[in-house]
Amino acid sequence: MDLCVTIKGVSFLLQTGLGILGNTVVLLAYAQLIYAEPKLLPVDMILCHLAFANLMLLLTRCVPQTMSVFGLRHLLGDPGCKVVIYAYRIGRALSVCVTCMLSVFQAVTLAPAGPRLSRLKPALPSLVLPTSAGLWLLNMAVCIAAPLFSMAPRNGTVPAFTLNLGFCHVDFRDNLSYVINGVAVSVRDFAFVALMLGSSGYILLLLHHHSRRVRGMRRSQGGGAETRAAKTVIILVVLYAVFFGIDNAIWIYMLTVAKVSPVVADMRVFFSSCYASLSPYFIISSNKKVKAKLLCAAEQDQPSVDNQETGDK
Repeated sequence: MDLCVTIKGVSFLLQTGLGILGNTVVLLAYAQLIYAEPKLLPVDMILCHLAFANLMLLLTRCVPQTMSVFGLRHLLGDPGCKVVIYAYRIGRALSVCVTCMLSVFQAVTLAPAGPRLSRLKPALPSLVLPTSAGLWLLNMAVCIAAPLFSMAPRNGTVPAFTLNLGFCHVDFRDNLSYVINGVAVSVRDFAFVALMLGSSGYILLLLHHHSRRVRGMRRSQGGGAETRAAKTVIILVVLYAVFFGIDNAIWIYMLTVAKVSPVVADMRVFFSSCYASLSPYFIISSNKKVKAKLLCAAEQDQPSVDNQETGDK
């Protein structure tokens, strides 16, 4: 196997494996939390939704991509490609939308109470599920065109205005469809990212004012759960913004050429999936509830290992 192909395959394999592991762990930790605490904070419910969206993205994009890199061909037929590409588009869209939702909800939570916010803040927990359902319906509608252009790879050369994903082709047939699809996706993403960055900037401003008020007081008075949650949100937003910028720089380049190189397409897949792979580890390291559940599970496993070792002796 060529060295370049080996490096690419190992990179996708590590990214996919670590991402699926991290998001699965976050989901299992929150499943235990839901079992123990039926009422979760809005931020925790949104983080759980984010982990599910990221897991969906990795399973529908990175898993077949990794298999394709290692030489497994004809993984899916036309119906399979349509389902997988549609699910991937929804998962990718939900990743940005739910991160934006997380930032907006946290900004509202931290904002000083006013005439309007005093009524909105108590209603935040009840708004999480309807908002999440609305995002699913919105993105299912926006991405409905994806199956129309998706098909299994054909023998021979790849036509112009076709995205060669390795395991599937997305054939836009003409330049107009190619550009309209790219512009529609980019406008949606940029709108949510702009809202995400605006609300995150507001959170930073609130944290700055808060730190000035509590300066000289004990750190415990300034390190509440809301502040920790706000810092987690800021980290996730910055992480998303970095990879979003790289992803869209490559995407804009792809819109300017009729035939996209497989190397360029693979680079975009890798960078666009980095957020889904890395974000669960930031959630685990910064969320005390998730970390506590993992430590509790590790402590429960340790006695059984010790007992087994004692029995062997």
